Amino acid sequence: MAFTRPTGKHRRPTRRATRTGAGLAGVAALTTTGVVSTLASPATAAEAPAHTGFTEAIVIGHSLADRIDDQAAAQRLAAEDAAAEQAAVEAARLQAAEAQRKAEKKRAEKVRAARAAERERLNRYVVPVEGSYVSTGYQTGGSLWSSGSHSGVDFHAPAGSAVRAVGSGTVVATGWGGAYGNEVVIKMHDGTYTQYGHLASATVSVGQTVTPGQQIAVSGSTGNSTGPHLHFEARSGADYGTDMDPVAYLRGHGVDV
Repeated sequence: MAFTRPTGKHRRPTRRATRTGAGLAGVAALTTTGVVSTLASPATAAEAPAHTGFTEAIVIGHSLADRIDDQAAAQRLAAEDAAAEQAAVEAARLQAAEAQRKAEKKRAEKVRAARAAERERLNRYVVPVEGSYVSTGYQTGGSLWSSGSHSGVDFHAPAGSAVRAVGSGTVVATGWGGAYGNEVVIKMHDGTYTQYGHLASATVSVGQTVTPGQQIAVSGSTGNSTGPHLHFEARSGADYGTDMDPVAYLRGHGVDV
């Protein structure tokens, strides 16, 4: 007996449907055998990693930030140390410069003081015979002097006493001076002249520069003299007759006579 198909169209099952059915059948089979159950079991879940990939990325990010912060802090400390060192160097330089300035100022002050002391020494005047006194005054009259009066003063001076320059000047004459005996004549720094007579001998020479208190001769009794003493004259010029009062001259230069 023959069978006849019902009228209408019938589609054949597609491959997709076939694959889906096969997949379901496979899952059913895995379920039956317990494989799916095993994959989803609590034991398997407990063995899963504690951190996911996303969490690990965050941890790495924090570590990198810490390293950057540490590096920045180290650089900042290094910069601060360098600045402190530079400041110390600059402070030391300034301190050294200040010390040098003070030292130079002190040296300059010493130089000025020394120069002032030297000027004072060169400008001062002294008596021609240390510890002596005037034994015969200026313009004393009598027959002992050819001019009729004393043109200078006599200082007490035992033979051999040191005769000193009364101030700074240059020796312009030494040797025999007639009635003055052995003499020394000095042109003083202020242009005046001083004369020292009746000497035993001179210890300086013409052209020599002398300073206050420097020995220039040894006292004696040469020339028109009645005994050892020093004849001292002060003159405004080089020629005879320009004499001044020697005591007033010395006192005018601060000498206590």
